[in-house]
Amino acid sequence: MHQPLEGIAAADERLGRPFPLPQIALPLARWVEVTECGSGAEVAWNLDDSRPGAPGRLALYAGREPPPARELRDGSEPELRAGTVWRTAPLPEAQPALRPVYELTWEAGGMHLRLTAQGPWDDAALRAIVAAVPIGSGE
Repeated sequence: MHQPLEGIAAADERLGRPFPLPQIALPLARWVEVTECGSGAEVAWNLDDSRPGAPGRLALYAGREPPPARELRDGSEPELRAGTVWRTAPLPEAQPALRPVYELTWEAGGMHLRLTAQGPWDDAALRAIVAAVPIGSGE
């Protein structure tokens, strides 16, 4: 269970450094959650999915240790692409804005990172977000 943190400053403190927020425009967020996740922290943007075809959620984990493992039922085998491991799963039980799910993991600057994107994202947009994380893209 992810425990809520009191904002991004608490995530900074947990990491012992500033949380590496992507330096790129993201879709409009309805609300943002900052939580403990394993030994690190996770920021989740719950996106405005009121327009047809809009993605519903984006989350970024950062920590000195790998994020907790997550089973992706009916998910793809991990695929290494330019230093980033990609996995996907269809999530047929989720609402359209939350399916499929993409999980990208990489290491940079002594940190383990995991980007989880739910909804109809294209690969180029996800690669751009990874590249915009200020401690390195893994590429």
